[in-house]
Amino acid sequence: MLRIVTFFTLLLSFTTSIMAADNIKVMHLTGQSNKYHSWKGTGDAINEHLTSAGIFDVDVVTSPAGGEDMSKFSPKFSDYDVIVLNYDGAEWSEKTKKAFVQYVRGGGGVVSVHGANNSFAYWSEFNEIIGLGGWGGPGLYDPPLYQGEADKQASRNEDWGPRVYWEGCGAVHDDSPGSTKHPPKHDFIITNRTPDHPIMRGLPEMWLQSHDEIYSDLRGPGKNLTILATAYADQKLKNASPHNEPMLFTVSYGKGRVFQSTLGHVGAKDDATVLAVRNVGFITTLQRGVEWAATGDVTQAIPKDFPTAYDATIR
Repeated sequence: MLRIVTFFTLLLSFTTSIMAADNIKVMHLTGQSNKYHSWKGTGDAINEHLTSAGIFDVDVVTSPAGGEDMSKFSPKFSDYDVIVLNYDGAEWSEKTKKAFVQYVRGGGGVVSVHGANNSFAYWSEFNEIIGLGGWGGPGLYDPPLYQGEADKQASRNEDWGPRVYWEGCGAVHDDSPGSTKHPPKHDFIITNRTPDHPIMRGLPEMWLQSHDEIYSDLRGPGKNLTILATAYADQKLKNASPHNEPMLFTVSYGKGRVFQSTLGHVGAKDDATVLAVRNVGFITTLQRGVEWAATGDVTQAIPKDFPTAYDATIR
């Protein structure tokens, strides 16, 4: 009997190791955020949701804190299938930036979550990788970034490229002046604009997102960009955009696949219990976006508790 138990113990261990080897290797890169976000609260939600999917092995890579020396921060991107960016802060070293660009251009996956698109406003390759970004001026950060650099005091505006929104049956690239904004947090409808994309396949035409920000008038190169889903703000609210704004989109950069979710606001004093990151729509599209960025396909089923256009679902 002892031999039988030992055999099956070894078999289970061997099977588990094979399954783990087949999991998608995720680097969750975090450690800094601007003064309006909590990288810790956002990160706790990301870790929970990716781990619960059962197909990801997640390593958290945490940068030095804001104001500390970044020169030796050098993550090994090449060890991973996909990099999930929950980072918005000080510039990386030129060596690290070069390694990141090479990783993406060579076929590495990238996922940008909410405030990560505020980062690195003056890094041209990063702007191409994420397609569109917001804000980025030095005053967002504590301590302020780019001190003493007179040419790096603006936030993203028309100089960075067009704003991109959805009108009629397709994307509009608008070069008119303006900078990024958002109305106050509220519940809003998300509309599936590209239902044949692997991330969006099987999702409903519309669903309700809970108490979140609608990032509006994002600016950037907007190259090789595909809008997956949009939202339209309550027009009675301050800073409400008159356009259907992109909430989920993809970018092709070299051989790399990039997925950006502007959803999931966690304020500086909030934690992972806020509704924006507990909504099943946020959770599901994050999980599916990470898988797609890593592999080019999505194998995860749509959960039965996915929200409808009338009812949000919260976990």
